[in-house]
Amino acid sequence: MLCLLNNMLKPKLLLHTCCIGCGAHVFQKIKDDYKIILYFFNPNIYPREEYDKRAAETEQIAKDMNLELVVGEYQHHEWQKLTKGLAFEPEGGKRCEICYALRLTKAALKAKELSCNKFATTLTISPHKKAEAINNIGRSLAVNYGIEYLDSDWKKQGGFQESCRLSRELNLYRQNYCGCEFSLRDMLLREQKKKL
Repeated sequence: MLCLLNNMLKPKLLLHTCCIGCGAHVFQKIKDDYKIILYFFNPNIYPREEYDKRAAETEQIAKDMNLELVVGEYQHHEWQKLTKGLAFEPEGGKRCEICYALRLTKAALKAKELSCNKFATTLTISPHKKAEAINNIGRSLAVNYGIEYLDSDWKKQGGFQESCRLSRELNLYRQNYCGCEFSLRDMLLREQKKKL
């Protein structure tokens, strides 16, 4: 009874997750402080089969861990319109910042809709993502929408390595590219160069 009451008193946090391999570790880090709702909204992911794979695994782990999960609509065409002309931007460049802003905006709006106290994202766990850029967007959205944003750099203090370890332990899928067709292209080019 005390545990149930304690959980009811925790602030509610919407955690945008790009994949459950990252989400599971971040959830473990903050579960004692927040009542967490996972939010899977990733219109950047390509192809659709990859998106479905990541979404299905997130749904399965949420069910296994008894977590509330909201799955956003797959809006890849919207993402493509926003990033048009940026195919050759480097990882972490302008295209990525637009992508972060799109996903975090939807997360902030969903958090408001669900009467959450805060929102956060797992994006900063990747060593390829600029936490400063992501957090700047999150803080700006917090002001715009009147909801708190939880600053993070989940990769610090071995966070990325721990997410990999937890993924192995839970037998989770670990993708080898961020998600969009351009990051897939770049990963395939790197793989080709290794073979030469």
